[in-house]
Amino acid sequence: MNYRTLRAPAAEFIGTMLFVFVAAGSIVANVSGPGGALGIALAHGIGLAVLVTIMLPISGGHLNPAVSLALWVGKVIDAKTLGRYVAAQLLGAIAAAGLIKGLFPASLVRISSLGTPQLSGATGMYEGIALEAVFTFILVSAVFGTVVSSQAQRIGGFGIGLALLACALGGGVLTGAALNPARAFGPALVAWDWHGQAVYWIGPVLGAAVAAVAWKFLLLQRSATDLN
Repeated sequence: MNYRTLRAPAAEFIGTMLFVFVAAGSIVANVSGPGGALGIALAHGIGLAVLVTIMLPISGGHLNPAVSLALWVGKVIDAKTLGRYVAAQLLGAIAAAGLIKGLFPASLVRISSLGTPQLSGATGMYEGIALEAVFTFILVSAVFGTVVSSQAQRIGGFGIGLALLACALGGGVLTGAALNPARAFGPALVAWDWHGQAVYWIGPVLGAAVAAVAWKFLLLQRSATDLN
């Protein structure tokens, strides 16, 4: 595997690691801090916006297995790229969780399960899956609408980050608004806290797949050759 082949997966590894470090770390830091739900949502949204913008020219700035899956369904990337990206994203999330465990106060790490997203007591598994699916549909739509579409307004990753921020504000208290299997998996593995983990895989995968189909067949501008 040469430099050119490694460059994009390396960007996905580093970008996902930094995103999960900031996002999960914000939950650990706000266990008893003043930021609360708003501070956590801002850390997720702004962190994603900045890191997607940084990695966009290198790898496309996916930083999320659900986004990579959607772009594969939409035939933007091939299966080999999908596999490399998802592996890099999961490893980056695990590395981020290890950094949080090593750098943050042990008492806060233990109480927060390393920032692993959690369902609220009022949210059942099926409701959690449905919410994560709808919110991921919004996030993936932001990816297609601001990056993939030939009509996209080139605003870097900030449309994507704002989509995550809106979803976190809209439903973060119910599911954590992870919308990203890697974001849920890395902290869960290191903390060994698997409560509701299926929600953060099934929901985002469903939402991403439906969004990809909607954009590929309905919303993206099609060329004259596609229409014939």
